[in-house]
Amino acid sequence: MNNSSSEPPELEIQIEIPRGSFIKRGSTENVDFVSPLPCPFNYGSVPAYVGLDGDLLDAVVLGARMSLGARVRVKAWGAVILTDRGMTDHKLICSRQPLTAHQQQMALRFFHFYAKCKGLLNLWRRRPGRNACDGWCSAKEAIACAKPRHSTWRGPTVPF
Repeated sequence: MNNSSSEPPELEIQIEIPRGSFIKRGSTENVDFVSPLPCPFNYGSVPAYVGLDGDLLDAVVLGARMSLGARVRVKAWGAVILTDRGMTDHKLICSRQPLTAHQQQMALRFFHFYAKCKGLLNLWRRRPGRNACDGWCSAKEAIACAKPRHSTWRGPTVPF
């Protein structure tokens, strides 16, 4: 078996929400909402890819707090499959070291909770559609669903 095929992809991630931040910014740097709870991860996106929801492919970077706008190259060890208003919105889970089973479970627990909270926010904003955490997939599967970002991309076409 070729080990390079089992090696997780390494990607450049730009941090939009530093760990511990209450302000949720989108890929265009606009404030999406102010959370009552701090973000438990460094949350950002992969500038090279656009996800199925029309926004940059989301990524979580585990570890110490990073600064807003920081760019880091890390491995993507898997992805959470989130559905937001009926649209699939993969969340790559990245870190410098392989994920432990506990880290994977904590990411899934967080996104189950996040989906419920986002569903309430979407209901308040009158944005219909199903919100749920639909489990785990490989990072390669999530990336395969995304499209390379072209120079003409100006931001998501749906409001977040």
